[in-house]
Amino acid sequence: MFDRQPYKDLPDLPTFTLTSEDITDGGTAPTWMLSKAFGIEGGEDVNPQLSWSGFPEETKSFVVTCFDPDAPTPSGFWHWCVSNIPASVTSIEKGAAGKVQGVKHSNDGGTDEFLGAAPPQGHGPHRYIFCVTAVDVEEMDVDSSATPTVVNFNLFTHGIARAFLTVTHEEK
Repeated sequence: MFDRQPYKDLPDLPTFTLTSEDITDGGTAPTWMLSKAFGIEGGEDVNPQLSWSGFPEETKSFVVTCFDPDAPTPSGFWHWCVSNIPASVTSIEKGAAGKVQGVKHSNDGGTDEFLGAAPPQGHGPHRYIFCVTAVDVEEMDVDSSATPTVVNFNLFTHGIARAFLTVTHEEK
């Protein structure tokens, strides 16, 4: 596993700091962050608390995503995507995915909420990459019908910095 590096071929952007009161970069996803919708025991499909700082002064908005590059599909699996988050917003509370100010996009499970970790049993560990991207416009030209892939395509020209936090989970 861990051979897909989904951000390596994108423009090299400066980084800033992404932290959480609930998860640790390189750590394991807590049970409540797993997917009840996909039948993972104890899962609640709850997003972790996230905070970011040190982004460029010219930031006009943010995009927040959660992506599993290790899903057994050609394109990975998008668990969460919110765009056009105002630059004044620098944190998201635990479980508040549906209340984030911005445009919510459908994840690969078909909802616009946070969808927790749910790798296939025996498939090995999966990474869940939380990415906050600083954007140079207040609103990218995307509406709620845009997929996370289209949102990220727009970041090719509008992203000015990125921050990452990654956790793993494995169903044995």
